[in-house]
Amino acid sequence: MIRKLRFRLVLASMLSLIAVLAVIMGGLNALNYRRIVNDADGILALLNENDGAFPNIDKDFKWPAPGPRYRSPELPFEMRFFSVLLDGSGEVLETDTERIAAVDADEAQRYAREIWTGGRTRAFYGIYRYARYEVGDGGARILFLDCGRSLAQFRNVLNRSALISAIGLLAVFLLILLLSGRIVKPISQSYEKQKRFISDAGHEIRTPITIINADTEILEMECGENEWLTDIRQQAARMADLTNDLIFLSRMEEQEKMTMIDFPLSDVVGETAASFQALALTQEKRFEMDVTPMLSMTGNEKQIRQLVSILLDNAIKYSDSRGQIRLSLKAQGRSIHLVVENTTDGISKEVLDNMFERFYRGDPSRNSATKGYGIGLSIAKAVVAAHRGRIAAESPDGKRMRITATFPSAQ
Repeated sequence: MIRKLRFRLVLASMLSLIAVLAVIMGGLNALNYRRIVNDADGILALLNENDGAFPNIDKDFKWPAPGPRYRSPELPFEMRFFSVLLDGSGEVLETDTERIAAVDADEAQRYAREIWTGGRTRAFYGIYRYARYEVGDGGARILFLDCGRSLAQFRNVLNRSALISAIGLLAVFLLILLLSGRIVKPISQSYEKQKRFISDAGHEIRTPITIINADTEILEMECGENEWLTDIRQQAARMADLTNDLIFLSRMEEQEKMTMIDFPLSDVVGETAASFQALALTQEKRFEMDVTPMLSMTGNEKQIRQLVSILLDNAIKYSDSRGQIRLSLKAQGRSIHLVVENTTDGISKEVLDNMFERFYRGDPSRNSATKGYGIGLSIAKAVVAAHRGRIAAESPDGKRMRITATFPSAQ
């Protein structure tokens, strides 16, 4: 349990940090990319206003609203661009590649034709940002701006920010891994003391219970049976059952590894469930079984029998009068599903959410005619967890309670 708590602490911390870094670094790089695109589009708009050429720019030049953020008289000499003019049918009328050396006229025309057929008005073509502007009667001027340097800088910043983030995440992970042990240490100590107390108290309680039972038998031999002695024996038996359950649950949580073997699950579930047929019949309740034959699993056979007994005992106890109980065991994919369902007079969401907690019972007054201490389903949960499974409770329509235990099938 403590190991799981520590793992969840580290996982939650790392996921939170990853989410924050993703938002920060993603936002900064997205804004950087958006700036590159906006500057390129501003320059392309300026070129279009001057028929594919830069105007005479001096320090008093009035830049248009969508112009680039970097505004300098040297800008025309720094930019590399080319343009292609097409008529309404897509034929090339004019090609201007004076201001670029990496692209000749044939390449420029091929780029323009591809963009003409593609239909997009603004995008990137490799390292070139292009914009398509309508000219004349259905014609178009397609302007290309070399953004290679800006895109290279963007990728450089992106890669470095990713590397720095990864190094930071690794450093934080190591720190959290180191400090998480100290964080959960008080909880671990408290939990260990609780388990030790339950185990020690359970063993100590067994001695007086044994003495009470022995004294009761002696009194019955001398005085004969009477209701008082019978009541003492019954209450001592209940206390012994509770003590055994607490010790079993404590041991289940303490043991790290459990001896597991392959066993015929269908036979075990069928045999255990069959013993509840008579109990259901005496209470005038209908009990149905649907067990898929030949299913097997790797686990502890004794604990699985106990799990089935707990689930069926709970279903019979808390089903309504003349109710129905149904057990099914089926394989779905690589999992095995054990489902126990019973009709009920009504069950609240609070009960469903807490029914696997220790000592929890749906009747807060604990004056129900049903016996038990509310620890059986806690044991069921521990058994399922020890077999690397999952257990859950639900009420599909408010009139039925369904408990599903899912296990990995034997390979």
